[in-house]
Formats: sequence, structure tokens, C-alpha cells
Amino acid sequence: MEKKKDDVLILAIETSCDETAAAVVKNGRDVLSNVIYTQIKLHTVFGGVVPEIASRKHIEKINPVIETALKEADVTLDEIDAIAVTYGPGLVGALLVGVAEAKAIAYGAKKTLVGVHHIEGHISANYIEHKELEPPFLCLVASGGHSHLVLVKDYGEYEIIGRTRDDAAGEAFDKVARAIGLGYPGGPKVDKLAREGDKNAITFPRAKISDNPDDFSFSGLKSAVLNYLNQCEMKGVEVNKADVAASFQQSVIDVLTDHTVAAAKRIGVDKVAIAGGVASNSSLREQMREACEKNHMTFYHPSPVYCTDNAAMIGVAGYYEYIKGVSDGWDLNAIPNLKIGERK
Repeated sequence: MEKKKDDVLILAIETSCDETAAAVVKNGRDVLSNVIYTQIKLHTVFGGVVPEIASRKHIEKINPVIETALKEADVTLDEIDAIAVTYGPGLVGALLVGVAEAKAIAYGAKKTLVGVHHIEGHISANYIEHKELEPPFLCLVASGGHSHLVLVKDYGEYEIIGRTRDDAAGEAFDKVARAIGLGYPGGPKVDKLAREGDKNAITFPRAKISDNPDDFSFSGLKSAVLNYLNQCEMKGVEVNKADVAASFQQSVIDVLTDHTVAAAKRIGVDKVAIAGGVASNSSLREQMREACEKNHMTFYHPSPVYCTDNAAMIGVAGYYEYIKGVSDGWDLNAIPNLKIGERK
């Protein structure tokens, strides 16, 4: 690739959980490469991510993944302007692998180091395929570890409007999937099975938080599904797994959609985005689109590959930090419980 004088190239690294990922992003919007090594098969046998195994596999795969990302982008390390890396939140051992790698490359190649918040990366994934999207907008971030309603005031400027009080949406998907025998990862499997079921077959709760209508709670819904399954077992009633999946999923989608649209109306924004692993759910995307159209709002969502953990989104977020002059020193460390909008 021929780099123009004003081009800014970011080499991004993401290792917050069980994906080893690297990408090269140009000018914050153009993805030149996006390489992901997923560990799903390794962790499926355990029914979830085993942190120690994830960390060891990151160490094994991170150099080849970065080399592939540079090769596919047709750029050299000399042409890179900054190294962006996820430093939180996430699994501390997994994060440390990416942070140590980024610091080593930045130090050795004399490049600027930029630490990126993982969730801010998910939000920034929307910029990749929607070149016209600019703040302010409201973004629903729904994943295995997070359920947040975030007001994006400007690039790198965020305000949390609502958050989960207990289980995240993706966590509830995984637990229900395990309960009905679908295994791990739960989200895609529930989404697939739900298409064969009746979403109105079983009435599951849709929780509302009295002191903050924008907050989420999914533990009660998870318990309701488990109670339903237990009652069926005690009564000798055969469980229709597709109906359970569809009814549970509909409850989650109703809550996510209703809270997001209501918050957008109250705040007065007409642009709504979704991000995170759960954002790849086909029914959520469809219902959110319909709700936004009904309320005269523009709806944005990344392609599924940019919903799950990837380095391209980290490169986008890193770019907007870099052009603001934000950089980190060699003391950058992994922060597993890092909050949105918070820098070390």
C-alpha cells in the first residue's frame, strides 16, 4: 500500500478474552486488515472461557497474528504511526499479553502507544461501515460481560446512561443455552434455535428498575427460565427447547429495544447504534431497526465480524485518541475492571 503524507496508520491489538486479534486501520475508518484467531473450540469443552488457557494461547498466537495483519495490509512497521491496544476491561492475564506485546513493539519501533478501552472499541466499530456516522448518538453495548446504554457525546467522550444491575445480556444467553443443553457459546446457538420456536409460547418476565428506567436486569429472567425447566421436569412435561429459546430471547430483545429507544427519545438523539457480541443477534437487529424507523431514528449496527471481539474496532478508537494527542507511557498496565471514559 502506498501511504499518503496525511494518512494515519494504526496497528491495533486485542486480547481481552479468548480472541487473539490484530488489525491495521487507516484514518480511523478504513480497515486494511483484520486478523482474528479464535479459541472457541479450546474452551467449548469447558462450557466457557478458562482464563489460564486463554492467556497461554494468546502468547502462542500473538506474533503470527500481528505479522499476518501487517502482511495483509501491505504495510511495514516503519509506516505505522501508533500502536493501539486494549488494556481493559477483560481477563487480566489475557490483557497483559496484548499490553506487553504492544509496549514491546512501540518501544522497539519508536512508535506512539495508545491504550484503548475495550467497550469504547465496540462502540467505535460502528464507524467502520457507516462513514457518515458522527457523534452524538446513543449506543447499546450488549455482550457477554456488558450491557450498557452509552451516550456518545463526541469521539472519545462518553456518558453511561444505563447499565446492568446483575447479569449482562450475553451472560444470560450463555446460562440459558447451557440449561437447555445447547452448550457454549450460547448466543449464536440460542439465536439459531429460536427461529424454529414460538416466541409467544412462554411468558417470561421483562424486568424494569424503579430508580433508573435505563438500567437492565437479566438475573430474574434467567431464574424464570430455570424454574420453568425444573417445573417441567418435576411434572414430566416434555420441554420444547425451541419455544424456550425463542421466548427467552424475545424477553431479552424487548427489554434491550424498549430501554434504548425510550432513552434516545428522552435525551433527544435521533441516531441509535448497537455494539458487542449480542448485537450480532438477528432478531435484535430486526426489532431495533423497526423500533427506530417507527420513532424516526436512524439505526446503525456493525457487521457480525465487527460485533464480536476484533482489533479493527480497537484501531478505530485508537485513531481518535491518537489524533487528539493522547498517548501512554511504558507504565501502561492491564486494568480488568476499567470503566468507560476512565484513563489510567
